[in-house]
Amino acid sequence: MGLKELRKARGLTQAALAKQTGIARTTISGYECGQYDIHSMTLDNALRLSRALQCHPYELTDGWPE
Repeated sequence: MGLKELRKARGLTQAALAKQTGIARTTISGYECGQYDIHSMTLDNALRLSRALQCHPYELTDGWPE
């Protein structure tokens, strides 16, 4: 799974995830659609997202870096 799949599996919208993490919805959208390289996200963002989605940070990138 990647960020989008994890978010949807938890029943969260981008807006709800943004509110929960303090990360801008446009940034979350950018990671999900490939506008921003998810492999280059800050450690802070990776930790915020993984805590909110109850997953390991590497799961945000479909497992392993390309």
